[in-house]
Amino acid sequence: MLSGGGVLRHIRNVRNVSNIGNVGNVGSAGDVSDACDAAPVRRENFPVASRLLPARYRRHLIAVYGFARRVDDIGDAGSEGDQGDQGDPRQPRQPRDRLRLLDAVDADLTRLYDGGEPRLPVIRALAPTIEACAIPAGPFHRLVEANRREQTVTRYDTFEDLLASCELSANPVGHIVLHVFGLAVPERLGLSDRICSALQVIEHCQDVGEDFARGHVYVPGEDLRRFGCVEADLAAPSTSPCLRQVIAFETRRAAALLDEGAPLVGTLDGFARLAVAGYVAGGRATVAALEHGRHDVLGTTIRPHRDRLLIEWLRVLARGR
Repeated sequence: MLSGGGVLRHIRNVRNVSNIGNVGNVGSAGDVSDACDAAPVRRENFPVASRLLPARYRRHLIAVYGFARRVDDIGDAGSEGDQGDQGDPRQPRQPRDRLRLLDAVDADLTRLYDGGEPRLPVIRALAPTIEACAIPAGPFHRLVEANRREQTVTRYDTFEDLLASCELSANPVGHIVLHVFGLAVPERLGLSDRICSALQVIEHCQDVGEDFARGHVYVPGEDLRRFGCVEADLAAPSTSPCLRQVIAFETRRAAALLDEGAPLVGTLDGFARLAVAGYVAGGRATVAALEHGRHDVLGTTIRPHRDRLLIEWLRVLARGR
């Protein structure tokens, strides 16, 4: 239940996640491997691998997180506004370079699932988790496809269009997490999709300015128009009254979607319940932070408060939703 594009911040910094591409001291295989290994890992609103979980779950969740974030950062690398080192082959600056890297990741996934030896460090790091948890290939391929689409689709006119993008960019991670816990059944997957989509939308609300600087607008166009906003409002140094209204509207939509998916927690027990409750709590704590900050997403950095997150976590655990 991570977000790609995503939707990434959490309660504790997960140590050594930034080295996920080098698990096992695997050597690189040229520029593609270097680029996959170089992409930075960011933090999320929710606990990716809480230290309350047994090591076996933490290890698998960190591997999944590493893959999702690597693929997302490859898709983002060199976007508009990127001022990285143009002479560094690990910093591709053209869409065709990013597509080439994504194709290489996709091909290496296929190689792994076909019984071959993966060549890229990030896939090698993921391989033990795939085998131990019997995770199907589909969700991983959809995450790659989400980042391919990011190269050409930069605007969404309706909320339904945005949710359709979450089917590729966010929801597959929830499926993978449920497979990690051995609990991926259809009724749970549907609830997980609502949680993941909600978390993705919440993250888009937080990152409006950053996304616009990269050339992407995730606020639906029809909602901008409804409240009298134009795209120039997304580049302003402070959040205009009309944009605050739009962000408040999208936040309420996401909160409602999160509430629809939250009963997933009640179908789980043990460590799976603990983990998924953390994801729901992270979303709710961020909604609270957005409301407390009066949806000023351009003039300040809005992040959930640790204490509020822990309170929400305990509440979700107790209620099962």
